[in-house]
Amino acid sequence: MPFPPPPHTFLGPRRRSLLVSAAGAALLVGCSTGDDSGTTGGSESAAEHARARAAADSETLLQHYDAVLAAHPTLAERLDPLRAEVVRHATAFGGSRSTPSATATASPSASATAVPATPSDALSGLAAAERGLADRRAKALLDLPGELARLLASVAAAGAAHAYLLTEGAK
Repeated sequence: MPFPPPPHTFLGPRRRSLLVSAAGAALLVGCSTGDDSGTTGGSESAAEHARARAAADSETLLQHYDAVLAAHPTLAERLDPLRAEVVRHATAFGGSRSTPSATATASPSASATAVPATPSDALSGLAAAERGLADRRAKALLDLPGELARLLASVAAAGAAHAYLLTEGAK
């Protein structure tokens, strides 16, 4: 009597949930009041604070990528495109860090980040960081003016896709 195959366990979001999340984010930011110059849920300084926070979060994520690449250089081919996107995200939010090459020597702050010993664990840690940041950004959308909310939604969707690629891409 043959046994049924074991159920598959997925570590990250499924493709369908990523598509639904991206579509929901697009609908959410599409429902703005049409006045992109003002704010929808706070003052101008609140929007600037949110932009600075988003830039800092992207730069912190960039340091995480740099630390993983310094510890596991064999992952460079897989991580360089994702890292380049994170650099663009930080720049879009007004961040100051724009290191073009991930294979260059990591910064001292990047080397201070604890990196798991195995490449698969390092990828899982990066995926968790991407997923957590994407979730925080999606929650922050409601309090931001239209154009900044659209940018944050786009970057949050990209972060969710990065998390998917980091977890599902190895399968």
